[in-house]
Amino acid sequence: MSATRDSFQSRIGFILAAAGAAIGLGNIWGFPTQAANNGGGAFVFVYLIVTVLLALPALYAEMYIGNQAQKNPVGALQDACQNVSRNMGKYAGLFGLLGAILMLSFYTIVAGWMLAHALSPLMELIGSPSAANWLGESSHARNLAFTPIFIILGALIINQGVHKGIERWSSRLMPILFVLLIGLIIYILQQPGASEGVAMYLQPDFSQLQDPMLIISAMGQAFFSLSIGVGGMMVYGSYMKKNANMGQLVLSIGALDTLIAFLAGLLIIPTLFVAQHLGLEVFSDGKLIGGPQLIFSILPTLFDSMGDIGVYVALVFFSLMSMAALTSTISSTEVPVAYLVEDKKYSRTKSTIIVSLIVLVACMSIVYNFDVLFGLVITWVNSFQLPIMGLFYFIVVGWIWKRGNQLTDHALLASKPALKLWGNYLRYVCPILLSIVFINVLMAL
Repeated sequence: MSATRDSFQSRIGFILAAAGAAIGLGNIWGFPTQAANNGGGAFVFVYLIVTVLLALPALYAEMYIGNQAQKNPVGALQDACQNVSRNMGKYAGLFGLLGAILMLSFYTIVAGWMLAHALSPLMELIGSPSAANWLGESSHARNLAFTPIFIILGALIINQGVHKGIERWSSRLMPILFVLLIGLIIYILQQPGASEGVAMYLQPDFSQLQDPMLIISAMGQAFFSLSIGVGGMMVYGSYMKKNANMGQLVLSIGALDTLIAFLAGLLIIPTLFVAQHLGLEVFSDGKLIGGPQLIFSILPTLFDSMGDIGVYVALVFFSLMSMAALTSTISSTEVPVAYLVEDKKYSRTKSTIIVSLIVLVACMSIVYNFDVLFGLVITWVNSFQLPIMGLFYFIVVGWIWKRGNQLTDHALLASKPALKLWGNYLRYVCPILLSIVFINVLMAL
C-alpha cells in the first residue's frame, strides 16, 4: 500500500462500513417478503445455507482480489488478469464501474423517497401539514428535489476520504440503524395481530422445500443482499492492510448482514399483520405485498392509523430506511471515485464532483423516463450485472490469476491442505452453483 493511499484504520470500522454497504433497502423490504412468500422459516433455513455455500465465497473472492492488489477494481482486475490479458481485466473493471453507476441511478431515487418520507412526519410534528403531505406523496417535483439532496449527502461523506468519511460515518450510522431496528421491533411486537406475523415468519413450511424456485429465490437473495458484483466490496477490501484475514472479515460481514435481514423480517412481517388487523389489504393474489407498494402505501397508512404515536414510528422507520440506503450508496459511489483518484490522478474532491454529476444525470434520465427505464435498469443490474461479475470473480480467483494469488500457489497449497480445499471450492463448485442461479433467473424472465 502506498503511503498516500487512504485506508480503514480499524477492523471494526471496516466491518461496519462493509456491512453497511451490504445492508440496504433489499434487506429491509426484499428479504422479509421473500421469506413470507416462500415458506417462512423454511426460506430462512435455505437462505442461511446458500449464504454459506455461495454468497460468502463470492464476497470473499471480490474482497480478496482488491486486498491483494491494493487498488481500485479496474487496476485490481488488470493485475489479476495480466497472465491472460490486462485489457480483459481493465474492461471487466470498467463494466463493474458502469454497474455501480447504474445501481446508483435507481437506488438514489428510491433513497430520496425514503428521505422525503422521513422528513414528512417531522414536518407534521413542527406544525406544517402541507409540507408533510407534499413530502409523503409521490411527485415529479419531489424526485427532482430529493434525488440531488441524497447525492449531495453521499458526496459529502465520500469527499472526506476512507477513514474520516466512510469509516467514521459507517461507525456512527450502523449502530444507530441497529438500535432503531430493535426499538421498532419491540414496539410492533406489542401490537394486536403481530403474533400472527411472527408465526408466519418463524414457523417453517418444509413442504415448500420441494419447490426449486424457493432455493433459487433464497440463493438470489443471499447473493444480491451482500452487494457483490459492482466493485464496492473490492475497493473496500483494497483499503484494508494487505494479507488481512479476509476469511474472518467476510464471516463477520456476512453474520451482521444476515442478522439485520433476519431482524428486518421480524419487523416487516408482523407489521403487515398489524396492518391487516386494522383492516388494511396486505395480501395480493395470495402473496404478501412487497416492494414500493408495501413501503410507500401500506406502511404510511398503518402509521397514520396508530394515532399520535404513529408520527414518531413513521419518523423512526423511514430514518432507518434512509440510513440503510446511505451506507449502501456510499460503497457504490466509492468505486468510480477510487478509479478517478488512482488511475486518472484527479483529486478526491474533483473525482467526487464528477461522479456525483454523472450519477445525477443518470438519475434524471430515469426520472424523466420513469415508466420505461426504472424497472429496466433494476432488472439489468440485479439479474445480469451482479451474477455476471460474481461469476467472473470466481473464474479470476480460480483460473486466471497466478502471480500473487495464494489460492493458486502450488508450494503454499502443498503445505496447507485446507487452503487447497478452499481454492478448489472457489474454482469448481462456486462457478457451477452461480451458473445454475443465473440460468434460472434467465428462464424466469
